[in-house]
Amino acid sequence: MPLWKIYHPTEAFTADDKKTLAKRITEVYAGVPIPRFYVVCVFEEMAKGSCFVGGEPHHKFIRFKVDQIARTIPGPILREWWMRTLDEAIAPFVKDRGYDWEISIDETPFDLWSLQGELPPPFESVAEKRWVKENKASRYTLAEKLPVNLVLTPGIADR
Repeated sequence: MPLWKIYHPTEAFTADDKKTLAKRITEVYAGVPIPRFYVVCVFEEMAKGSCFVGGEPHHKFIRFKVDQIARTIPGPILREWWMRTLDEAIAPFVKDRGYDWEISIDETPFDLWSLQGELPPPFESVAEKRWVKENKASRYTLAEKLPVNLVLTPGIADR
């Protein structure tokens, strides 16, 4: 699950802006693909005079703090590509509006996460593909933890 905490000046986003930005962020992750319901955006308004950069008040600053659990990005090339992809996705809401911004990503261990009491299925597994399609967490079998391209005799993996 990517959890985006977006700290912004009160006047930075309208309700429609927030909805559009959240959908835009969700679509970036859906392209991976991961289930859309994994993506959570929380907008935290900062009152004027409550944000300081370098010890000075900064009224045009937006901070994106992202916790990514569903995927770990391997290697410097993909990490750079991902950061540039995210910067591009948010640009209409920050860069194009004259804000300074910062994004940081923390990658949390996948095995320390659950949704509605269910551990998320492995990447590209039968269960994950179902979660993407249904856009919700649900129980899955041991056989559904396997990659979609692995064909087994029905029932053997569940014994």
